[in-house]
Amino acid sequence: MRAASVIQRLHDQTPKLGKAVSFGAATGVIAVNSLGGGLPLWLMGATKVLTGAKIADETIIRIADHWIRSNNAVIDHLLPKKDWRIHLPDDVRPDGQYLLVCNHQSWVDTSIVQYISQDRLPLTRFFTKHELIYIPVVGQAFYFLDFPMMKRHSKEAIAKNPALKDQDILEAKRACELLKDKPFTLLNYLEGTRFTPEKKAKQDSPYKHLLRPKAGGLSLAISALGSQIDGILDMTIVYPDGKPEYTDLWKGDITRLGVDVRHIDMPNDLFAAIIEGGYQKDAQTKAAMFAWLDDIWQQKDALIDTMLADFETSRKD
Repeated sequence: MRAASVIQRLHDQTPKLGKAVSFGAATGVIAVNSLGGGLPLWLMGATKVLTGAKIADETIIRIADHWIRSNNAVIDHLLPKKDWRIHLPDDVRPDGQYLLVCNHQSWVDTSIVQYISQDRLPLTRFFTKHELIYIPVVGQAFYFLDFPMMKRHSKEAIAKNPALKDQDILEAKRACELLKDKPFTLLNYLEGTRFTPEKKAKQDSPYKHLLRPKAGGLSLAISALGSQIDGILDMTIVYPDGKPEYTDLWKGDITRLGVDVRHIDMPNDLFAAIIEGGYQKDAQTKAAMFAWLDDIWQQKDALIDTMLADFETSRKD
């Protein structure tokens, strides 16, 4: 608490120095934890791969949890006061199995997901490119933590060899199935990329705050895991003061933030059809999936308007 009060005074009295101190402390903690956790992660990861030992897998998850908790402690104690409005359903559990969809604006988004999930949702994983495995520490962490790692084939390669498309689907299912016996939150940014006004204009998006949603990743996850998940969650993130850069988080510049997480229900017949692989095989199922997503996205677009308006009303008051 004393450190937090000192940081707050610095931000109030000498903002540039306050930001520098917050950023330096944050990057120091992250670096120490990343380097300190790297060797144990490698040792436990190698043990897991070679022996399949459950204790190795559990230790890897504890290392990841410690890394996330350390980052979250920085947010709580080394950044200045914040107006962060976070809402989660009361019935989510850290031992559950959830699919999570979210709008995507900034690299900060994933850190916010980790922050709000602590002790409330299971460890968050997301689809990553298989090539990331070659990034030191981070890439191996993704692999050892059973992040679904995808070997993507280009449209040109698939055109020459259509069988490659089926390999992508099979690889996605295999990767998802690694999560079947453990708690998970599998995150999918349905827009496929971070929102910008330029991207919105280029794809002629019908939404005010969102790009058009993509359905392939979510459909694959449902096909692989749908029969056992505890639910699909929809997270909406707003930054009332504009889209931040990643460094803005650790400088303490994100003083206002809104996060809303709620359950969303998919029609039973659509859910069953996707589990049976209908999204890949049946045009009607694919059309129904996009119609359902359009409804979800329209609701999300309206919710973003409401959340932003609430912040502006508070500011005027």
